[in-house]
Amino acid sequence: MKKILFIIAGEGYQPIEYGIPKKILLDAGMSVVTASNVEGKATASDNSTTQVDIVLADVIVAEYDGIFIVGGPGAMTFLDYGETYRIVREAKDAGIYYGAICISPRILAHAGVLKGKKVTGWDGDEKLAGIFDSVNAVYIREPVVIDAKLLTAQGPMAAEAFGMAIREALV
Repeated sequence: MKKILFIIAGEGYQPIEYGIPKKILLDAGMSVVTASNVEGKATASDNSTTQVDIVLADVIVAEYDGIFIVGGPGAMTFLDYGETYRIVREAKDAGIYYGAICISPRILAHAGVLKGKKVTGWDGDEKLAGIFDSVNAVYIREPVVIDAKLLTAQGPMAAEAFGMAIREALV
């Protein structure tokens, strides 16, 4: 059984970007583990909650077939730091599928795992092209972009396509 790790902010994760891909993967018979910067429950941007299975510091990357960061208003505040960087760097280095949706591809940029890659993400502030250019990544304005083992998506409207892309990559 394929085992997928979704990383969500302890506060302010995007529930559509988390829930829809998670359901697609569960329906495909995959296991989905939820990691966060907090223990217990994480609170979404709509105040719904989900159970956190593991804190970021305890994540052992080799246990997963794919690792993906969910977006939302809390992502840059609570996930843009060393533990998240460690996880995605180890995933990339190990040849594990990895990626992010919405604002979270910026975290991948900060982690240094996008050099030479084609990527997408949320660009409501029109800063994404500059961010990706600064790390030698190519910004593709599409809902979902797949570049080898890297999968990125624009936001809630691309959540279903993101989930299906992860499923197809891991079948």
